[in-house]
Amino acid sequence: MDTTGDPRPHPPTDLDRILAEAPADHQGALWHLAQPGRQLDANLIRLLPGATIAPHVEPDVDVLLVAVAGSGTLHTDAGAQALTPHTLAWLARGRRRAVSAGPEGLAYLTTHRARTGLRIQLPTDPAQLRRLEEREENSDGGDKACWLDRLCPACGALTDQNPPPALCPACGAPRTP
Repeated sequence: MDTTGDPRPHPPTDLDRILAEAPADHQGALWHLAQPGRQLDANLIRLLPGATIAPHVEPDVDVLLVAVAGSGTLHTDAGAQALTPHTLAWLARGRRRAVSAGPEGLAYLTTHRARTGLRIQLPTDPAQLRRLEEREENSDGGDKACWLDRLCPACGALTDQNPPPALCPACGAPRTP
C-alpha cells in the first residue's frame, strides 16, 4: 500500500544512466529520492578525482553507503576501508567518518531514515541571498543571521560544523562560498 499519497508506482532508477548523463565536472548529489511522505532518504553522490568529504559526525541517523563507480577510501575511527564498486559500509550515527575519492573519482549511494524537522529553503541566487542577509542584519529585532553559511542551499539542512564541510552531509550538494 502506498501511503505517500501518490498512487503511481515509482519506476526503478538506473544509476549508471544518471552517472553517464551527468556533466563530467559535476560533483555532489546527482540524484535523490524526492517523493513526499517517504520514510527513507537516498542520494547518489559523485566526488571528482582526489576530492574529499571532510571528517564529520552524523548525529541523527545511521547511513548505509554503497560504492557504485570509481574508487576511494572511507575513513573512520576504526581505520581506512577501500571503496570499490559494490562495497557496502554501515556508518553508525554518532561516529566520525570521511570519504576521499581515488584517481578516477568515486560515486556512491547513501540511504538512511528520512530526517524530520525544520528545513529552511534559501534562495540559490547569490544576489537574493545577500539581500536576505542584509535584511536580517538591519532588522530591529534579533541577532544577525550568522548561521546562514551553515545552511545547505540545496536542501536547507543545518550543519553544526564550523566551517561547514564542502559537501552537505544531508544531501551531498556542494556548498558555495
